[in-house]
This record gives sequence, C-alpha cells and structure tokens, in this order.
Amino acid sequence: MQVVEAGEGYAWCEGMGERRQIDMLLVGDQPVGTWLLTFLDGAREVLSAENAKQISNAVQAVNLVMQGDANIDHLFSDLLDREPPLPGLDQQK
Repeated sequence: MQVVEAGEGYAWCEGMGERRQIDMLLVGDQPVGTWLLTFLDGAREVLSAENAKQISNAVQAVNLVMQGDANIDHLFSDLLDREPPLPGLDQQK
C-alpha cells in the first residue's frame, strides 16, 4: 500500500483497490508516497516502488490462479527468460 495521508502514529494508505488506516508503530511515521508492506492494518516494512510492484503482481497472480485463470506470465516479466540463480555458487569461486 502507498501512504496517501500521513498522521502521527498512523497513515491512510491505498493499494489494490482499498483505502485503509494503517498503524505505523513498527516502521515509524512515513511521508506521503511511501510504499509499505502491510498486514492486518499494520505496516510491517517500508518498500521500494519496485518491490511494491513485484509484491502487488504476485498477489494479483495468486488471485487469478484461484479464479482459474492461468494466464499470469505478464505479471512475472522480471523472471521470464532468466535462469534461476543456484544456491552456493558465489561461495565456490
């Protein structure tokens, strides 16, 4: 969600078609425009715009799959045509 109105200890945020009052206790007060990872009306983490977009796309993909729509490749364009990194390869050099 993105902060659209900042208050003291809370913020009004919008995201994925919702507007909610979010408790800012864990991340501190944030300025308008800040992206947040929220859960149960509480901010859990401050996000970059890029990370917020990736999370939003992943949630949208889950919702589509749950509705029976498997056309989700466009939501993971950052992962298409890319080999996954293998664990531990950096340590073997």
